Amino acid sequence: MRKWCLVFAIAMLALVLAAPASAQNCMKIKDGVILDSAGVPLETGYDQFGYNYQARLLNGTYDSSDRNLDGKYFGSAGDYADDSLIMKWSDEWLSNLDCNGDSKLDRGLNPKTGVSTGTSRGWLTNQIEGDYLGGDGDSHHYTYFAKIVWVGPAPLGLDPWASVRLWGQYAVIQEITNDPYGGLHGVDHSKLSHPGFGAYK
Repeated sequence: MRKWCLVFAIAMLALVLAAPASAQNCMKIKDGVILDSAGVPLETGYDQFGYNYQARLLNGTYDSSDRNLDGKYFGSAGDYADDSLIMKWSDEWLSNLDCNGDSKLDRGLNPKTGVSTGTSRGWLTNQIEGDYLGGDGDSHHYTYFAKIVWVGPAPLGLDPWASVRLWGQYAVIQEITNDPYGGLHGVDHSKLSHPGFGAYK
């Protein structure tokens, strides 16, 4: 029995020593050295904009999502700027670690190796709720949900994602809209609809 335990212990030590150094030396948000886009250290929990990078989510508005509380969304003033926006994303989209030492959260991080591609991969969801002024002069309520995934660059020739590409290497694989005034109800069947996230976890 003692011999088996020793063999197991040596095997476990070999696994630890064989792990990439970058995976062992990743900085965490709680270390206080990972910075946001303004150069301010990130903290665990929610910030003033509604981001919780440790939990990989935003619970805010369009206005707060650009990390500038000015009543606009990336400079665009629209009725939607104060609409509720909840975003959730996978570790591969934007991790809560800095493994490449640039003081930023890693995108496209392989958590097993600690190597980042620098490109958001995996998935992101948007859950939106708000009101808008209709053509009848009244305020109308809507909800919207979307699953967005990384599908890679478009291939030469036939692109199986052409009809659902959102921008560049990303595609919307599910949209659900409920807007009674606008006549929109439920799943948009023109999008590819997959249960869960499949290969995009």
